Amino acid sequence: MLRAIDRDRFDVIPVGITRDGAFVLEEDRSEKFALDATQLPEVADNGTRVLWPEPCGDRTLRVSAADGSVRSLGEIDVVLPLLHGLHGEDGAIQGFFDVLEVPYAGGGILDSAICLDKHFTKLALSAAGIAVAPGITVRRAEWIADPDRLRARVAELGSVVFVKPASAGSSVGVSRVADGDDLAGALELAFVEDDKVLIETKVDGREIEVGVLAGREGSAPRASLPGEVVLTSRDFYDFEGKYLGGDGVDIVCPAELDADTLERMRDTAVRAFQAVDGRGLARVDFFLTPSGELVVNELNTMPGFTPISMFPKCWIASGLSYGDLITELIDAGVRR
Repeated sequence: MLRAIDRDRFDVIPVGITRDGAFVLEEDRSEKFALDATQLPEVADNGTRVLWPEPCGDRTLRVSAADGSVRSLGEIDVVLPLLHGLHGEDGAIQGFFDVLEVPYAGGGILDSAICLDKHFTKLALSAAGIAVAPGITVRRAEWIADPDRLRARVAELGSVVFVKPASAGSSVGVSRVADGDDLAGALELAFVEDDKVLIETKVDGREIEVGVLAGREGSAPRASLPGEVVLTSRDFYDFEGKYLGGDGVDIVCPAELDADTLERMRDTAVRAFQAVDGRGLARVDFFLTPSGELVVNELNTMPGFTPISMFPKCWIASGLSYGDLITELIDAGVRR
């Protein structure tokens, strides 16, 4: 995104967050953050501290250097959060900027919170009459108290299930379990990320995803052409396949669909976005069953944005370039 953003229109101030939670002034060098499978990028603590504007004042962003000196970086117009998972995609950072009265792009507090918690996503979608995968929600205490009862409930979901943390992004902590083998291990892996875990029936069907953008000036949300995830040698679309270009996954965009299915899918994607009170953007992930049923797996309010990611690919196929897509998000944040 640092490479693609329109530098004729925007002055960019990259802000990084360290593992310890410090906001630091980062370098404006896209190559520093290249997604290398052997060495994933990390924000190091360089001694700077970004000082966010105070509420009810101007929007001047300041930074303190390691020696304690403070300088102004100018008045900011909008923040573009590029964060997956907890604190970035769950409404926390959005609430932070709301308190500071700083405009930001992307999802808001409510839709971000609903969509990161897959349990509540399913409740919202079901209430809107949108089909979701059958499954159960399990708390850690339930598993500890009566594992045999839980195993019996899982067996009712079918021979193959997926175990996933309720609130985690990027397929982190997700496992495929066949015939109950190593259910305990899958749960322990998921419980590392969240004390609440979903166990869902494997839905047989094509994995198809649609990008949604909020409407302009009060108009209806817009849905992109769908793209398809084709697994050639992976059990599911995992972290490596999503971000690192790992083997075993093909991204086909636009997906080959008949006109009726295409229209139903785009319409359902917009309905799902509205069901969670969507703001900004979302990627809506479907299973298309052999009988033609549309089952929504989840929504992501900050979907992957790498050149190999589905969301930008869908919009590029729909006629919106990668750079223009970034501009669209920023402009929407400024308008809001």
